[in-house]
Amino acid sequence: RKRHFSPMKFILILGAPAVGKRAVGEALSQRAGIPLFHNHQSIKLVLPYFYYDSPGFSRLNRLIRFGIFEEVAKSDLPGLIFTLV
Repeated sequence: RKRHFSPMKFILILGAPAVGKRAVGEALSQRAGIPLFHNHQSIKLVLPYFYYDSPGFSRLNRLIRFGIFEEVAKSDLPGLIFTLV
């Protein structure tokens, strides 16, 4: 069965730690009307259960991120802004 994904904007803000990616993403989100998914959101969700460099952390962090990407692509949302180090 073929999946249908609606076209969406995906904006990736890539940069070194502590350079202001979230601040730029928040400003862009307000201006463009596209939600921001800051990379720390998934990290903070998983850290209480698994150490940062553990296999469980990596798997869950990836599942959360790609799950959100997929659901946004299938939704009526205009897109997603994502920050990444």
